[in-house]
Amino acid sequence: CRVEHPAGGYKKLFETVEELSSPVTAHVTGWIPTWLRGSLLRCGPGLFEVGAEPFYHLFDGQALLHKFDFKEGHVTYHRRFVRTDAYVRAMTEKRIVITEFGTYAYPDPCKNIFSRFFSYFKGVEVTDNALVNVYPVGEDYYACTETNFITKINPDTLETIKQVDLCKYVSVNGATAHPHVENDGTVYNIGNCFGKNFALAYNIIRIPPLQADKEDPMNKSEVVVQFPCSDRFKPSYVHSFGLTSNYIVFVETPVKINLLKFLSSWSLWGANYMDCFESNETMGVWLHVAEKKKGRLLNVKYRTSAFNLFHHINTYEDNGFLIVDLCTWKGFEFVYNYLYLANLRANWEEVKRQAEKAPQPEARRYVLPLHIDKADTGKNLVTLPYTTATATLRSDETIWLEPEVIFSGPRHAFEFPQINYKKYCGKPYTYTYGLGLNHFVPDRLCKLNVKTKETWVWQEPDSYPSEPIFVSHPDALEEDDGVVLSIVISPGVGPKPAYLLILNAKDMSEVARAEVEVNIPVTFHGLFKRA
Repeated sequence: CRVEHPAGGYKKLFETVEELSSPVTAHVTGWIPTWLRGSLLRCGPGLFEVGAEPFYHLFDGQALLHKFDFKEGHVTYHRRFVRTDAYVRAMTEKRIVITEFGTYAYPDPCKNIFSRFFSYFKGVEVTDNALVNVYPVGEDYYACTETNFITKINPDTLETIKQVDLCKYVSVNGATAHPHVENDGTVYNIGNCFGKNFALAYNIIRIPPLQADKEDPMNKSEVVVQFPCSDRFKPSYVHSFGLTSNYIVFVETPVKINLLKFLSSWSLWGANYMDCFESNETMGVWLHVAEKKKGRLLNVKYRTSAFNLFHHINTYEDNGFLIVDLCTWKGFEFVYNYLYLANLRANWEEVKRQAEKAPQPEARRYVLPLHIDKADTGKNLVTLPYTTATATLRSDETIWLEPEVIFSGPRHAFEFPQINYKKYCGKPYTYTYGLGLNHFVPDRLCKLNVKTKETWVWQEPDSYPSEPIFVSHPDALEEDDGVVLSIVISPGVGPKPAYLLILNAKDMSEVARAEVEVNIPVTFHGLFKRA
């Protein structure tokens, strides 16, 4: 489906908006299912410059929290900026104060050279700009980015409650914006840390569910297992991980963080987070598996060729194998190099030209054998009938993996994958819902059958959707009984610039839309909170 975007309406995804003082009513066409009661909460950037100072990267704009409320077929929309340190200080000083992912914050021009020199020794002020996701811990909700700071928010009013420093609870330098939340409320996440004798490692942390004593579960966080690092000085960038009832899967990619650059306090040479990434061109990808309950590493070295990985689709166990479904980008060059706002706001022909040079997206299934017999050296160990993925035991005792491709289209990504998470996370499943990126421009929603590779697509001209969130019907009998929710902007298409789209998850046909009279910039991730 070669859809073109010469009008450049996608640029509206990266435009500053104002927050709302109170929720606004959305105009509904179609019928909202009566069973759909609750709130869609989503995060993304909403302020793309402070005064005359621009933010440069997609992950720099200040965090805006969005909420669509569903009640008796009526819909309201609300949004508020998260009152992070980064935001409050920028508002107070009318300049960018905290260095963001791809934007360096210049020292305070009001300070003289001496006070600047001394503040250099305090080290880096790490950003708390919680623009990536929102997730529950016990009865609380947190907006997050990928640093050690998460921000507790009120999911009803969208007010900011407080900043929380994960370092105060558990030994990590940061944590991903993609924790796994089990049905009993247990939260798992991964972050890098300093392991034994100062070598880098990755810790899996576990936050237990809320107990009868009603104490904040954060106080009971613990490290359950530590994965080793392929290079003791350079941890890989980790964005998400896989979880089943018995195993944890960590995919170590060749996108590395050069800690020496990171720690040689950037403030001297005007660097930001992006300047600290580099690619290891020879390691390929290493996969690690641990037993979840025992916190024990499997001593198996899984290897495959280089890719970037941001989102795991799902992971499950089958007959002594782990099936690991991923949204990959081929090669070792960092995809984030292509996500500067100047690239994303370019005219369509230029957007296409840039994307031609970038790593190519592909959804893949890898199959990891759990029980290894040295007698099988040289053989493909995968015996499952339904996959073409292979795992070959080599003489050096590594296992070389080749994937089964589950979705591939030139410069068309199946990304921001979602599943029927509550019932199928970590279990055999059939369907995933994704955001289709056309040369990095989000222009369609896609449902994929991972078994047959059949796809269903929702797409309209000059319309730019967000990550699709699956909401199961309360009396669902099948995996795809329910609806899919996405925020769509359609600048220049009609009088209303944005709407919440509700699709039937069976065939991706429209059920309803709820239009609002304000633009809604890009959002990354979120959740549906049932009423």
